[in-house]
Amino acid sequence: MRALDPSQLFDLEQIAQYVLIFGWLELENTWQGIAFDFAYRMHWRTLFGFTLCRALCATSAAKPVVVRRLVLVMVRPGMYWEAVASYNTVFPDQLMVAQYGSHLNIIQVHVPDEMAQNFSDNDALCVLLHNQILLDWVDHAYTYGVVYLEQQFHNPTMSLDIFCKIDDKRHQRLLHYGTPPAISQWDGWREISEDDHYCLLFKRDKEHALSESPEAKGLYYYIGPSLEAHGQPHGPLLPVPTAM
Repeated sequence: MRALDPSQLFDLEQIAQYVLIFGWLELENTWQGIAFDFAYRMHWRTLFGFTLCRALCATSAAKPVVVRRLVLVMVRPGMYWEAVASYNTVFPDQLMVAQYGSHLNIIQVHVPDEMAQNFSDNDALCVLLHNQILLDWVDHAYTYGVVYLEQQFHNPTMSLDIFCKIDDKRHQRLLHYGTPPAISQWDGWREISEDDHYCLLFKRDKEHALSESPEAKGLYYYIGPSLEAHGQPHGPLLPVPTAM
């Protein structure tokens, strides 16, 4: 499979295939915020949020910090709506008009490494406003933010107190704004294709050739009820068919 095409920042299908084939999905998930299941399906809302953040941030050592701040804005319902309303009040002659269409003019944010820790919620909101990102898009990315936040509680990238406070504010905003709605065309689970299936088989064969244990890699799962309670080993290890 070819490397990602940088000119196609919003090609969700291209990014989904890349993550599926080159991500170690059976091990610890390093693609923060993207939700997978055991059939290698991906949730479209989380993939969309990942893609949106990737499109807005230039590649640099500071990118993870900038992405994290964008995500922490997306996970708090209504925060971007409030920012747009405030902007339109201050600049009534220059109202924020969201971009539409298949071609978007995205100006990626580049933060010097030494300034990354100073990147704030207001800076993240300015990035969204400056790029005229649709309000519905930020709402749609909410699920990505929830998955990202949940992962941080297991493998925090900064103080857990910060994530706890963000989660508390998320719950408060949910009571006020409700759960951000999804865009129906980009909701649900992405089923893997026949091409995906054969790419995964090829990858598995390559791992076998390198004498890497499929069981250790999580390519097999325990099937059937557990017998451990009766002092017997678990059920047999069987290959799990991959969804087509």
